[in-house]
Amino acid sequence: MAHYAWLDENNIVVNVTVGVDENIIQTDLDGTQVGGSSEAWEEFYSQATGHTIKRTSYNHKIRKQYAGIGYSYDPIADVFIAPQPFPSWSLDENFDWQPPTPRPTEGFWYWDEPTLTWKEYANG
Repeated sequence: MAHYAWLDENNIVVNVTVGVDENIIQTDLDGTQVGGSSEAWEEFYSQATGHTIKRTSYNHKIRKQYAGIGYSYDPIADVFIAPQPFPSWSLDENFDWQPPTPRPTEGFWYWDEPTLTWKEYANG
């Protein structure tokens, strides 16, 4: 089972649907064969929906990570990027969001955007 992300005009994911596996070939009513590759199904779904469609994968084998609604697509790097979690966080070279300071490794912490610091969860 394959999954496809629908992109708006700004390359933001607006829908994710289940579609035909890329290796399946089907014949249209006019006898035209469709499929056989991810690109062929992306083109077919794009023409059918009026959206740009890109294959996404639950197991993160293509385009970095599974696309969710609100994710963006970078066509140059050919990756899906999660929404920015906080305004102060920046995107690194691997397309992962990083806080201004690393999270402490011991204990349980949450990011406090107003103070731009990590706060430790209180016990109990």
